[in-house]
Amino acid sequence: MITRKQFGGFMAAPQGRGLRVGAGLALMGWGLTHRQPAVLALGTVPLLAGVLDVCLLAPLLRLPFRGDELRRQT
Repeated sequence: MITRKQFGGFMAAPQGRGLRVGAGLALMGWGLTHRQPAVLALGTVPLLAGVLDVCLLAPLLRLPFRGDELRRQT
């Protein structure tokens, strides 16, 4: 089982950031091609989280929100 610190460490690493950016772009692409503005807007959330180096789920796991602090702690 993965621990919360392992999850936070992955999400703060370049691979986790890339995953968030990729998921955001995929949602935005799907929203554009299927003319779903809500999905397009939803895709901006993980895209911006990856670009801005923040993890939106980290506070729920009692971990730092900002990527640099999260990397230091994990």
